[in-house]
Formats: sequence, C-alpha cells, structure tokens
Amino acid sequence: MTRNIGLHEMTETIRMVQMENLDIRTVTIGINLRDCTDPNFEQMQERVYEKILQYAKDLTKVAESVEREYGIPIINKRISVTPIAELLGQATVEQAIALAKTLDEAAKDLGVDFIGGYSALVHKGVTKGEQTLINALPEALSVTERVCASVSVATTKTGINMDSVQQMGKVIKEASEKTRDQNGLACAKLVVFANPVEDNPFMAGAFHGTGEGEAVLNVGVSGPGVVLNALKRHPNPNADLGSVSSVIKNTVFKITRAGEFLGRVVAERIGVPFGIMDLSLAPTNALNDSVAEILEEIGLERVGTHGTIAALALMNDAVKKGGAMASEYVGGLSGAFIPVSEDNGMIKGVSDGALSLSKLEAMTCVCSVGLDMIAISGDAPATTIAGMIADEAAIGMINKKTTAVRVIPVPDKEEGEIVEFGGLLGRAPVMGVNPYGSDKLINRGGRIPAPLQALIN
Repeated sequence: MTRNIGLHEMTETIRMVQMENLDIRTVTIGINLRDCTDPNFEQMQERVYEKILQYAKDLTKVAESVEREYGIPIINKRISVTPIAELLGQATVEQAIALAKTLDEAAKDLGVDFIGGYSALVHKGVTKGEQTLINALPEALSVTERVCASVSVATTKTGINMDSVQQMGKVIKEASEKTRDQNGLACAKLVVFANPVEDNPFMAGAFHGTGEGEAVLNVGVSGPGVVLNALKRHPNPNADLGSVSSVIKNTVFKITRAGEFLGRVVAERIGVPFGIMDLSLAPTNALNDSVAEILEEIGLERVGTHGTIAALALMNDAVKKGGAMASEYVGGLSGAFIPVSEDNGMIKGVSDGALSLSKLEAMTCVCSVGLDMIAISGDAPATTIAGMIADEAAIGMINKKTTAVRVIPVPDKEEGEIVEFGGLLGRAPVMGVNPYGSDKLINRGGRIPAPLQALIN
C-alpha cells in the first residue's frame, strides 16, 4: 500500500498525535484454534499455546517498531482466539480454568495487553462445552490477568436466551465476589452480548469468529480528542448541525486513513492478512480525549441532558460515513463507545447528576456498544443485573445491532462512591440501580422469540 504524503498532512498528523491524543488504540491478531482440539487435554493445552506463539510471536516487536518509524502511538497489542467453548467438549470446569491459565501465560510471554476469546455463543442453546466455560468464568477471570471473556445471549435471528441471561447475572455477581479486594475487577474483563461481531478488535468482547480465516490483523483506531479539537477550531462556533457533521466526517476520514495505513504495515510485517478497520471512537481518561466532551461541544450543557441522544446519533453517523470513505474494509463495532469509567466527561456527567443509568441505556440505541464499564452498588441482586442484560439484549435484537453489558457490582460500595480500576479501565462513580425487582421475569426462563425483523428471506 503506497501513499504520497504532503507537508500539510504530515504537520497535521504531528499535531493530532502531540496535542490531540491521536493513536492506534489496538492492533489485534485473530487466531483460529479449532485445529488444536485433542482428546488428550494436556496435549490440547500445549497445541493452543504453541499456535498462539506461532502467529503472534512478532506482534509486539513489530507494532513498537512501526510506532517508532511513523511516530503514531500504537497503544495496545492484543490477541483474539476462537471461542474457547468450542474446544472444551467433554472437559471439566477445572480443565477449562487450566486452559484460561494457558491463554494468560501465552499473553504474558508475548507481551500483549489482553487476549480475548474465552467465550461462548449461547444465544439459542447451550452445549456441554459452553456450559462448562460459563461455570468456569468467575474463577478463570479471577486467577488470570490478561484473559477477556464474552458470552452471546441474543441475536436478532434467534431471540434472547433468558436461561443464559439469568445465569450471567449470577456469574457477574460471583466474579465480583472473587475479586472483592480489587473492586470486582474480574467483571471488567467480561461482556455479555447481543448480536456480537466476529472481527471485533476491542476488549473485552473480541473473539476470532467462525467465518474468519486462519489468522488476521484487525485494527481499532481512536481519536475523540482529534474530533473534539476539530470542532473547537471551527471558525463559526454556532455553525448548523450539518456543518458539525461535516467536520466530524472529514476528521474521521483522516484518522481512519492513518490507522489503516499503519495496520497494513503491521499485518504485512508479521505475515498475516489485514482484516478490518474498526472506526469506533474509544475514549480514555486523558485530558480532552472524551466522547462526552464531543457531545458537549456539539451543544449540550452536560452529557445526559435532553438532546444527548440526538447529538450522539449525529456524531455516530458522521463517524461511520467519514470512516467508510477512508477504508477498504470497515468492520468490528464501528461507532462510539460510552464506557463511563474510561471517559472523564461521562464521569462528570454521572457525578453532577446529569447522566443516569436509564439515560445511558437509551443512548445505546444509537451507538456502540452498550452499558459499558459501569460500576453499580455491590448489593445489586443477580436478577437485577440479569434484567439489565435482558434490556440491552432486547435493544440489540429489535434494532439489529450489537449491544452489550459490562457492569461491575463493586463489593461494599454504595451509590456515589468513587472506585479505581487502574490503567485504561480508569475510575468510576458507583451508580444506583432501580430499587424494584424483576425476579419473576428473569426466573420464568425460556427464550424470548426472535422478532419479525428476523424474517427477511
């Protein structure tokens, strides 16, 4: 892939990197592990470890080299693998935990940040291997550092598996208790999906899907700070919303071009095909690197007030349009993330009483992905957490989009307290949940049938 880069474009990129937090958020290599299955479990563990090292051995070294060569930071180097439940077969819970430790060991040895794919797809039913993995989740996530897990409980085609929704409420509570001394940190590595995608480079939900090849490199580029500063530099601070959309589109076009160029360089040098660009704006706790602050620059006094969903819809649409024009292959989640703990503007919105759990849920109707990195009271019942999952799954199912829940019931913490998760995961104000229960709904079990939207043939 060749490009002619002009002086203006180079200086613009330098400004984006040095002053506006432009970075490649992640380069994620997806690896197929289906050929690692073996009746001898110890042999399978060895084959899994060896295959991950075979394909990802140069990922960190190459990414760091490309970062130095081109001057754009590549923040995270990650791995996604085949949903591990597909490998478990007749394995025991103890063996499933041992395999999680194998993944963790491989990630540590390779120097990558996270490894995703400790996953199960149970949106219509549950196999023995999938049930084993789900039963293993609390312990597996509490004894590993870099393993990320996901469970799909709903799709537009199949409806919502409410039996699994109920169980995931319990799993999240148990995972929190097992990492009580870390503010329930295990839950930050677990996401429950509706309509998951197979080429997501972001954690905790990344896995290497069944339609993917042997190995592929997917890239997540992020630039909330760049978009925010582009809006602030607009010569007319009262420009109409069509002009605002154009500024965002033009900026994301530039961000995406830079990201795809670097992604293709990394893919070529490690010897795997380039997969997709995920366009998602992913915030951090760095100054001005906030999705919420973009919405406030568009015209909100504080994120969460009336008009928030309209501003978010405008921004999300502009991100997709600008990025799609810049990349040959767009995929993953490609929208705007609204993780509370990782976005200073979201944290302020919650702390000021402007942004509620209900409003966050409504915002997920128009962006990716869902209720993300939200700390809730540690005494929230499992059925309440399951109810939150069911609501998000319903939004995803009806609207034919990916939605998810990554909530952290923080042991011994109450609404209004601040908890620290550290690093990219940030900090979060504990949010209260609705005091009224949904026990009867959750305990009914069964499946919520697929909607008419599924009947498209």
